[in-house]
Amino acid sequence: MTVRGTPAPQLYRPSLYWEDRAQRFAAERDGLAAVCAYGMPEFYNRAIHLEQRLALAPWLKVRAGTRVLDVGCGVGRWSRLLAARGADVTGVDLSPTMIAQAQRRAAAEGVAHRCRFQVQDLSHLDARGKFDLVLGVTVLQHILDPAALRAALASMTAHLAPGGRMILLEAAPTTAATRCDSTVFRARHRDVYLELIRGCDLKLRALTGVDPAPFRRQLLPYVRGLPGKLSLGLLALATALSLPIDAVFGRRAVQWSWHAVFVLEARSGEG
Repeated sequence: MTVRGTPAPQLYRPSLYWEDRAQRFAAERDGLAAVCAYGMPEFYNRAIHLEQRLALAPWLKVRAGTRVLDVGCGVGRWSRLLAARGADVTGVDLSPTMIAQAQRRAAAEGVAHRCRFQVQDLSHLDARGKFDLVLGVTVLQHILDPAALRAALASMTAHLAPGGRMILLEAAPTTAATRCDSTVFRARHRDVYLELIRGCDLKLRALTGVDPAPFRRQLLPYVRGLPGKLSLGLLALATALSLPIDAVFGRRAVQWSWHAVFVLEARSGEG
């Protein structure tokens, strides 16, 4: 096993980039290398998925029949989870291969009858309906153009049903952090997201953390330049140190968390 360094392209064309990424990794095991950290070892991406699941757990307790829109659904990991809990889920993604994998995996898990998957660009979203829950997990951090970012959040807001809720999990540190930025990713300051949220007439109901342990994110900018066995060993150590801290303190240590969970509701109709 090695750290498979796949450099970010000089020119980021989202539809091409995500389709290429899906074709490389979406069919591999749980498809986590396609939707978490690109090309990283399985144990690393499983740790990311576990931390995300723990952070999202309080907000994904849906009732049967809940209408869910899962944007940037990838291989459908959250769509399938919510469908298994009785929700009626629409998942959208830019990559046809991601959508095909989401459909295949939903059928294999016996939840295809509760899932509908579509290839769509989030900045021009038309999911044909209103939803009780709109979910986006590490999606906005890959939309680099400011106008497209605003359009994406506005389109998600437009799909909220009255009384509906939006859940976003994004890289949103509270201090300037550009060392992990690339042509396909931005770790925007948390205030940038809060300003976008206000601009879309959304109300922040809760803000929680995900991963306050600093070990992995401090190592990540350098790991691909290290010899294979050394990089793998350091990643394994950093992951082992991070998991217990993030599992116990992740949601509460929001100020120190690299990622954040934003729990949002539409302001319109408030008294």
